[in-house]
Amino acid sequence: MLSDFEKLASTAGELLRAKSYKLVTAESCTGGLLSAAITSVAGSSKWFERGFVTYSNESKQEVLGVQTVEEFGAVSEQTACAMARGALKNSHAEVSLAITGVAGPDGGTKEKPIGTVWIACVVKGESAHATLNHFAGNRQSVREQAVSAALNLLFDALQL
Repeated sequence: MLSDFEKLASTAGELLRAKSYKLVTAESCTGGLLSAAITSVAGSSKWFERGFVTYSNESKQEVLGVQTVEEFGAVSEQTACAMARGALKNSHAEVSLAITGVAGPDGGTKEKPIGTVWIACVVKGESAHATLNHFAGNRQSVREQAVSAALNLLFDALQL
């Protein structure tokens, strides 16, 4: 599946380079898989600035300045957007992608079942845009689907 990620990431890189933008990521449930997909592309250092893996609630708060976890939960639109804004603020990038969710096999609730993933994108100077996703499959499948969805959200943001 990495070859599919490489294709998506390469296309994202072309869009970012065309705008002279750099990308930063903030990942929770994907644990760096998005950053790994991006850096699998030769030359990605020209458009990938850095990645944050903020798996624990404390790291989201300490590293990215997220203040929404207690009120809305780690898996929420508010937290995904706060992660994306925090990553942008703590980097030299113009675009950020953030992923937070429940990959499984446990941790899901009735309100936020396994496969629930929020993905947010922010282009500097614009409002955050987030999508709610409900992915099916095992832990790895949920994580891979989240990475693909994040790269597709990035495409949409860059083509506006």
